[in-house]
Amino acid sequence: MFAICTDVADVIASVNFARENDLAIAIRGGGHNGGGLGLCDGGLVVDLSGIKFVRVDTSNNTVRVGGGNLWGEVDHATHAFGLAIPAGIISTTGVGGLTLGGGVGYLSRKYGLTIDNLLEADMVLADGTCVTVSKDQHQDLFWAIRGGGGNFGIITSFKFQAHSLKTVFGGPTLWPIEKTEEIMEWFDGFIHTAPDDLNGFIATLVIPGPPFPEELHNKQFCGIVWCYTGDSEKAKEIFKPILDKNPVFEHVGEMPYPAIQTLFDGLFPPGLQWYWRADFFNELGPEIREQHLKFGSKIPTPLSQMHLYPISGAAGRVGKEETPWAYRDAKYAGVIVGVDKDPANNERITQWCKEYWEGLHPYSAGGAYSNFLMDEGQERVKASYKHNYKRLAQIKKRYDPENFFRVNQNIKPGD
Repeated sequence: MFAICTDVADVIASVNFARENDLAIAIRGGGHNGGGLGLCDGGLVVDLSGIKFVRVDTSNNTVRVGGGNLWGEVDHATHAFGLAIPAGIISTTGVGGLTLGGGVGYLSRKYGLTIDNLLEADMVLADGTCVTVSKDQHQDLFWAIRGGGGNFGIITSFKFQAHSLKTVFGGPTLWPIEKTEEIMEWFDGFIHTAPDDLNGFIATLVIPGPPFPEELHNKQFCGIVWCYTGDSEKAKEIFKPILDKNPVFEHVGEMPYPAIQTLFDGLFPPGLQWYWRADFFNELGPEIREQHLKFGSKIPTPLSQMHLYPISGAAGRVGKEETPWAYRDAKYAGVIVGVDKDPANNERITQWCKEYWEGLHPYSAGGAYSNFLMDEGQERVKASYKHNYKRLAQIKKRYDPENFFRVNQNIKPGD
């Protein structure tokens, strides 16, 4: 069953109905969940797609956003005022899911994770009550939702701190897959000492087709997608060491911030088959680079790829206990995604992801960014929250002792 909610009253009624009828409940915001945890069989899906609004307050550059909004809708509204909120890299991602898991993206090194810019939220709890959480109200819940996922309630409204940003300088650079080890070693030494204004994520990938030139189609590459938020007059100087690495393709230049957020939307329409595996990494040593070359050379379908997102700059300067996001000292959040439109290729993309992950995992930091996890069991959840798990479990027990919100990367009520 689906409950298509248009306001907070609908969400309260849905929660009460599910609880009183002993139904499992799933929360669907943007519908972008890699593990498919925005849906459930035989239960009630609380669909927030009708709760959409974006209100920009230019007196303090804050933005109020509905629980059903997509990031592209937020970017559209904030860009008119020369503002932006740190988010991911795909504009069709839902605000709720990305935020509650942490929010890694193009602006992480400059302005931190999405949760570092969350000021307040309205949420419906398991008992059907609605509360506002912030640094001054329900501080324990406010701490928990900044990385603890959908374990604690249904967020109907977010309030974010936005930042002055109109245009960025960036885009993709590509090298032959054979240069993966060389480029990764250089990138590892370059990005974490670069100015906070510069970010980039590194990938192994296949160019599937347009808008890239035809001569690149269906070939394997090691790529980096850059985003520079600083003075455009300094961009040429900033990008000189990058272009000195002689990419076989580069398409970097100045563009509106929403343009870089939508750069790859067209390649990933709704309805594709997905399988994800992920880990955090503290370094990109030779063994790790060797595995990336090995499996980056065996990408099974044109949309399948691997990404490594740097965690440094502003994102790395937040304490490991200030939010549930425990891996502030890791250098990368990595994810391997098998993607294809044909269900017949499900086994191919799944097996490649698993084997790639198994090759890398022995060199990982132990846990993974929760937004990149599949349904992988309780031990993986605990590893991903590390020292913060016990505190999360205690807050869960206080606000959701029956584990009503359990269709997620579940944190079980505990002492």
